[in-house]
Amino acid sequence: MKNATFRQLRVFNEAARHLNFARAAQALHLSPPAVTQQIKELEGHIGLPLFDRVGRRINLTTTGEYMLVYVRRILATIKEAEDATARLRGLAGGRVVVGMVSTAKYLFPHLLADFRRKHPGVEVQLHTGNRAELVRQLGDNELDLAFMGHPPTELAARAEPFAAHPLGFVAAPTHPLASLSRISPDELANWPWIAREPGSGTRALMERFFHTLEARPTIVMEMTSNEAIKQAVMAGMGLSFLSLHTLALEREHGLLKVLAVPDTPIMRRWHVVSLPARVLSPAAGALRDHVLAEGAGFIAGFFGQRPSSTEAA
Repeated sequence: MKNATFRQLRVFNEAARHLNFARAAQALHLSPPAVTQQIKELEGHIGLPLFDRVGRRINLTTTGEYMLVYVRRILATIKEAEDATARLRGLAGGRVVVGMVSTAKYLFPHLLADFRRKHPGVEVQLHTGNRAELVRQLGDNELDLAFMGHPPTELAARAEPFAAHPLGFVAAPTHPLASLSRISPDELANWPWIAREPGSGTRALMERFFHTLEARPTIVMEMTSNEAIKQAVMAGMGLSFLSLHTLALEREHGLLKVLAVPDTPIMRRWHVVSLPARVLSPAAGALRDHVLAEGAGFIAGFFGQRPSSTEAA
């Protein structure tokens, strides 16, 4: 184990996170054979297999699960050392590790690009996952900042709202409900539904909506991709509940219809989340300040909406 390299530990951490060598290679900008080779070398140092391989599927062995705990501690400590030296250098450079829920990919890359234009020396490393995955990564000190709609209650975190986040019910334009000027919320539960996976903030909000009605929608399909859900809804396979920030092009071209349900869209807030116990590096602090100062206006301009500071949280 003493001969293991930092690169091998990073590769193992990504492979364990995705349980897929090809996806780990994509995240690390490596080839899949390079990932496989790094894992084999690390297993050679340890003397035990870290993954069970069945065809293309991989799972952590008991050794791998134990190793993952310590590898994440090592990587978090190295990141803290990088942040400490970055504070000594100031904001001329540095690296920020950012997580965002998959719904945020429609807007945050543009906001991050705006930040990079002002701070070209700062490297931004971006991870995408659902809410549950980001909460876990925050708790394991793998992220400096996270962007999400529903802030975590599972750990002590600083969640700062900065922009309105509307969500609503959508259907294909040919759906019987699409032409109605007012739809009873009770009626929604009678139709088949295509929903985000458990663990996503969008799914949790949809479930709370129906829980208040004491209704159970018939979920015929679960998907981790907003794009796949939109395609299924356009094909007439069912209704869905999505962030309106994901629908700009489809609404513009008449491919999806936001349903006229009373008290919708449901307004939430986008949050930038960090751990109070973790001192942000100058680069991470600058990104946080940029999002809080510019995020609402930038997003409002991007989606043609009026920024608001009074929406319900």
